[in-house]
Amino acid sequence: MPSQPTLTQHVRTLIGAAVAEAGANARTCYRASLLAFVRADDPRFGDLPRYVPGHLHPRDLLPGARAVCAFFLPFDTELMLANRPGKHGDGWASETWARAYVETNALLAEICAGLAESLAHQDIRAAWEPPTHNFDPVRLVSAWSHKSVAAIAGLGHLGRHQMLITKAGCAGRLCSVVLDADPPLLPGDILRKNPCQYDRGCRVCVRRCPVGALTEAGLDRQRCYARCLENDARFPQWRADVCGKCATGPCALL
Repeated sequence: MPSQPTLTQHVRTLIGAAVAEAGANARTCYRASLLAFVRADDPRFGDLPRYVPGHLHPRDLLPGARAVCAFFLPFDTELMLANRPGKHGDGWASETWARAYVETNALLAEICAGLAESLAHQDIRAAWEPPTHNFDPVRLVSAWSHKSVAAIAGLGHLGRHQMLITKAGCAGRLCSVVLDADPPLLPGDILRKNPCQYDRGCRVCVRRCPVGALTEAGLDRQRCYARCLENDARFPQWRADVCGKCATGPCALL
């Protein structure tokens, strides 16, 4: 079993290798990945169903779970800039953003599978949920929210747009794995202070929502996802139910 410092490095190395290998076959480019660990018995996991009805506990995914690792693949600057409103008219998601969504979801699944296989040789079991499309299509709520899990791990904080803002911003994709190994003493890329500037007058994410799903009153999930499905219809070659306009403001790339 890896020692505490080694577990972090083991995961970082595997993620880096997977990203590098994917770069030979995909167009999406990333900045340096981030990761954070938290104990599986953290009481906030028990509180989650109060806010996300039906949310699972780490031990529901993996009996005997002792740690959860959340990680983030931040998109590069060019990709984010290409998805800003006004670049493609009418507020539609850019083709590069749609492709990045699809390619990154596949990459995250590969990383989780690779971690499970690699750590199994160290007598560490791993379990995970898909990076996306694991939510109730009616309530639009996931039984395992990578975003909520990552927030508990300290990887970032929720902004007004309900995206997780990390040390590298919010433009990118999240995933998480549950492990039956003790978490490292150093928790990882923790972000202590919420960088969201909404309470200081920033309204960029609200203004950039093309359908008014994000307002000062909050986020209308149904209206937001309806727009994502409209974008999906524009890219029949992929399953790209995504938008991302709210993730192109000042908190996109920190």
